Amino acid sequence: MCGIAGVVSFTDQINDEGSRLVMVRQMTNAQYHRGPDDEGLWQDPYCTLGHRRLSIIDLTPSGRQPMSSADEDDLHIVFNGEIYNFQELRRGLEAEGYRFRTRTDTEVVLRAYQKWGDACTDRLRGMFALAIWDAPRRRLLLARDRLGKKPLYYAEHNGTLSFASEIQGLLKNPALPREIDYAAIDQYLSYGYIPSPKSGLAAIRKLPPAHRAVWEAGRPLLIERYWTLPLHSKSALSEEEAAERLQWEMAEAVRIRMVSDVPVGAFLSGGIDSSIVVALMASQAGRPVKTFSIGFHDAKFNELDHARRVAERWQTDHLEMIIEPDALQILPQLIGHLGEPFADVSIIPTWYLARMTRAHVTVALTGDGGDESFAGYERYLANQYAELLHQTPGGRRLSTLLARCLAGFTDGYPALAQLHRLLQQSARPMTDRYPRWMTYFTLEQKRELYREGAMPQPDDYLGRLVAAHQGLDPAETAMAVDLLSYLPEDLLVKVDIATMAHGLEARSPFLDHQLVEFAASLPINIRMKGRTPKYLLKKAFGHLLPRENLSRSKMGFGVPVGEWFRGPLKQLIEGILLDTPLRVFNRVTVERYLKDHLRGYRDHAFQLWNLLILEQWLKSIQEQK
Repeated sequence: MCGIAGVVSFTDQINDEGSRLVMVRQMTNAQYHRGPDDEGLWQDPYCTLGHRRLSIIDLTPSGRQPMSSADEDDLHIVFNGEIYNFQELRRGLEAEGYRFRTRTDTEVVLRAYQKWGDACTDRLRGMFALAIWDAPRRRLLLARDRLGKKPLYYAEHNGTLSFASEIQGLLKNPALPREIDYAAIDQYLSYGYIPSPKSGLAAIRKLPPAHRAVWEAGRPLLIERYWTLPLHSKSALSEEEAAERLQWEMAEAVRIRMVSDVPVGAFLSGGIDSSIVVALMASQAGRPVKTFSIGFHDAKFNELDHARRVAERWQTDHLEMIIEPDALQILPQLIGHLGEPFADVSIIPTWYLARMTRAHVTVALTGDGGDESFAGYERYLANQYAELLHQTPGGRRLSTLLARCLAGFTDGYPALAQLHRLLQQSARPMTDRYPRWMTYFTLEQKRELYREGAMPQPDDYLGRLVAAHQGLDPAETAMAVDLLSYLPEDLLVKVDIATMAHGLEARSPFLDHQLVEFAASLPINIRMKGRTPKYLLKKAFGHLLPRENLSRSKMGFGVPVGEWFRGPLKQLIEGILLDTPLRVFNRVTVERYLKDHLRGYRDHAFQLWNLLILEQWLKSIQEQK
């Protein structure tokens, strides 16, 4: 895992190669944490490339980047990620006469480009963000992996294209404008993240997952999608056959992610997904697997007992840590790493989990992606129920009536609150319903939150995704939307930021694209049966896990931030939201959210966290101008 950066320019200013080299060095230095083991720079009259290296495969200097083809093709690459089928690709290329100087996957990617051009990305199995400079053609290729595990930001400004693994790398260009993109901020208020291709800054964009971009002299930047998850062609496998095939696919996905020249461990929450990964690692490893867990004193958020059962079952070398409210002392540092506003509060425990893990290993396998492919979230079943009510004659009227009857009786009763929410949303079409389940601030709440005339034109990003995937089972529609939105724009961003801040590589077997394609080929009633989420996963791997872990309800990686705001963090939240300028927001509305939460009238924890992060990020951008 690494940090990459580069600048390409076809204008007259390219003559100032020295200053361009200095700037790219600053861009890579800003990403030092992503690659503390080595650095490299390369340039020609048009292109400058920079790299920070975290050595995982081939620890020798021969793996240094930028890497060049050393032949008449004059190709140069910077690469962030891991290609798990690189040995297979290498053997095929060697059979066709290609020669290799290193043992790295980076060189395999470079030779693959020589052989197949841009289509080389179609053959890569793994996680990656890459840039290839084709010097004879004066042509830059940028590409990002199918599911968005590795980030890639870019900016076009004054005839120059710059790119980096993180926004703070691009901000080392003093000429790059710092204007806020308030349409993107409005999306952040809704979802807690800013969907690709936007970022919090108008001048900076994200290359979306499963896309590649080409920039050539005299032509505009061309961006194209190279992979789409097949959803409509379903397998005829029986349950038994599907479970047997899943066992093989998952074991293989874990096996190839254990290949490393440095120590490997695993995040272990005690949930189904991470427990399966640990079980498969332990069954393949020749020594005890190192596992790492995070917990809280509040039992509603603590999963340590479940993680310990798995660790004992597989005799892992297990370490754990309790997160306290003072963990938020890292907030200023975290804001710097985020680069843009990001409201998933579980980044806090993920940050500390990554820091603890990095003290013992360099690579950690995770359970990310299991929910989206194998129906792990309760909202998938809820979406089925809601659609059934919506389509039943009289169902919308009945659900609205029952929701009104429950109104005012849900505070303090989570089950009633969930039922009330389900009944409320059942009267809405799926294009409106599902986005509301995934929002921090609804459209109505945002209208009240903004100052008069300050609200940008709303963008129905999730609604469009839902509309594009209708015709599937309601649960499968929601899963497909999550694979394109919540997973790459929230969960994987969180993991990348938290792990790379500490020079730790995270690998996700459930996000092997071949495994994801296999899961998508299975009918929904095999993956989720009746009211049983992850039915197929439990059928295939139940014998590997403690019985208590199979039967317990999903907890998620939550944080008791609501209680912290009413207790030890009360002064922090009041200081940030009441004593700082709120810019485009109505102060009275913000004060009401805060007071209602502090007095226990309503739970506004996630909305308050959303605003807290936004205010701190806006302050950090103002300080950089």
